[in-house]
Amino acid sequence: MLHGKRVLLIVSGGIAAYKSLELIRRLRERGAAVRCVLTRGGAQFVTPLSLSALSEDKVYTDLFSLTDEAEMGHIQLSRDADLLLVVPASADILAKMAQGLADDLATTALLATDKEVMVAPAMNVRMWTHPATQANLETLRARGVHFVGPAEGDMACGEFGPGRMAEPDEIADAVSDFFESSAPLAGRRALVTSGPTHEPIDPVRYIANRSSGRQGHAIAAALARRGAQTTLVSGPTNLPDPGGVEVVRVESARDMLEACEKALPADVAVCAAAVADWRVARAANEKLKKNGAGAPTLEMAENPDILATLSATANTRPALVVGFAAETENVVEHATAKRERKGCDWILANDVSPSTGTFGGEDNTIHLVSADGVEDWPRMSKSDVAERLADRIVAALGAAE
Repeated sequence: MLHGKRVLLIVSGGIAAYKSLELIRRLRERGAAVRCVLTRGGAQFVTPLSLSALSEDKVYTDLFSLTDEAEMGHIQLSRDADLLLVVPASADILAKMAQGLADDLATTALLATDKEVMVAPAMNVRMWTHPATQANLETLRARGVHFVGPAEGDMACGEFGPGRMAEPDEIADAVSDFFESSAPLAGRRALVTSGPTHEPIDPVRYIANRSSGRQGHAIAAALARRGAQTTLVSGPTNLPDPGGVEVVRVESARDMLEACEKALPADVAVCAAAVADWRVARAANEKLKKNGAGAPTLEMAENPDILATLSATANTRPALVVGFAAETENVVEHATAKRERKGCDWILANDVSPSTGTFGGEDNTIHLVSADGVEDWPRMSKSDVAERLADRIVAALGAAE
C-alpha cells in the first residue's frame, strides 16, 4: 500500500528510539523506501549500522560532512522524500521545530523541506504536560504538522501518563492513512512511455538515440506516488524500475505501440519516450559483412506515430494525452505545430541541443504548450519537472470531472 512512497525517517534522542528499527521493517513491508537521519542524541540509543541494515540505505548524521553534502545535499535530502517522519520526536526537537532552529542535519532538513511532516512524540509525562511543550505543539499543529500519539502508559523512567510513544504498527498505519488521503489520483489509470527505441539493422546493430529515460521514469514514479495505477512502457534503459509502477519493457517502436494499446484504457497518457521516427524496412537476419563494395544501402520505413495514435484512439482515448517535443531550434514554434498535428492535449517542449545536456542529463527546461497558450518553466531537475507535471495532471483531471 506504500509502494513508490519515500519516507525520510528522523530518529531523535530518547529511549523510544529503539522502536524506530521495528518501524523501518513495518514501513518497508508495506512497500515504502526509507532513508534515515540520525541525531547525536538518537545515536546514544541506536547505531547508524542498525538503521542502515534495515533500511538498506545510507544513514545521514552530519550537517557538515563534505562527502554527504557532495553526494546528497541537506536541501535535496529533505525534498527527495514524500514524507518526513520524526520518530521518536523528543521535546527538544519539537521545540526546535516550533522555533525554526536549524543547528544540526535533522532540524536543517525539517526547516528546508517543502514536504509534509509527521511526528510521533515521546517524552516524560511532565515534559509533555509542561506549558512550553504544549505551546510548541499548538504552533506545530497550526503549521500543519501531523501527530501520531502519544499514548498513555508506563514509561522507562518509572512514571505513568501521556507521553509514551505510539507503537510502530500504529505509526505505520498513520503513514498509510496519510498517503491514502493524499492520493488525488487514486482510482485513475496512467500510461507513460520512456526511453529510446532500438530499431534493428541486423542481429547485432540498431538505430537509436541518446535518451536515458530519466524523464519518463520520473513522471511514472510521480504519478504512482499520487495514487495512479501506472503502467510504464520503457525502451532499453539502465534505470531501475520506479516503485509501485508496472513496467513493460520493449525494444522497437512497433513493440511500444502494441504495449501501449494493451495498457488502455487509461485516464492519462504521457508519451515521454524518444521514439525513433524511422526503422530499417527489412532488417537483415544475419550480421551484415564488409564485402568490398562499400557501405550497404538501407531502405528506411516510417515508424508508427504512438502519440498521434493514442490521441486518435476511438472509445479508449485517454482524457488527457501529453506528448514531448525534443527540439534543437525554434523549440516552442515546432512544439505548437506538433500539438496541432498530433491531436494531443499538451506538448512539453524541451531543447535537446548538445550544449544543453538534456539528453542523458539530470536537468530539463520545459515549455508547456496547450490550447491555452505557452507556459515557460524554469530549468529544474527532471524529478522536479515530473512533480510539477503530475500536479498539473491532477488539477486537469479534477477539473474534467
